Amino acid sequence: MKKRLAGMVLIVLLSGCSPFQEKGPTVSPFTFVNQHGESFGFDELEGKVWIADFIFTNCETVCPPMTSTLSDLQETLKEEGLEAEFVSFSVDPEVDSPERLKGYLSAFTEEDANWNLLTGYTQEQIEKFALDEFQTLVSKPDETDQVLHGVNFYVVDPEGVIVEELSFTDSNVTEKIVKEVKRHQ
Repeated sequence: MKKRLAGMVLIVLLSGCSPFQEKGPTVSPFTFVNQHGESFGFDELEGKVWIADFIFTNCETVCPPMTSTLSDLQETLKEEGLEAEFVSFSVDPEVDSPERLKGYLSAFTEEDANWNLLTGYTQEQIEKFALDEFQTLVSKPDETDQVLHGVNFYVVDPEGVIVEELSFTDSNVTEKIVKEVKRHQ
């Protein structure tokens, strides 16, 4: 009995070292409103690789360089003949109307056919969505017009599984995302 119990404990411990890791979290279905005032969500992304992030148009710090990085990535993927969708969730939905999101994106790219900036939810809903689906915090303190949020990019495979999470400050972020997009096409 002791040998059997010890063997079971050993199997459990060794399974944590297995090269076969569990899949990442799967994003639950969602439908919000994009920069064109149209419904857009999980159904439109089905079967496609997509890159997600969290931004807001009034951001004074990280959002413009994050969006610029994604704009450069969009161009790199196009040059390499790779397809991916871009989804930027606004973390300030009361300010970020579809029109405002459209104007914001136009400062970074003229090509928005594969890039949807989303709004159409409450502040509470985006905070819960970010935490539940992407395990990232979003918080809008009362005393400021700035929103606290994560600075990661998320690569999501065609089945809706988050396969990579990378900080936009990673000096190799573009190369790493391109590699993941290639792997899941």
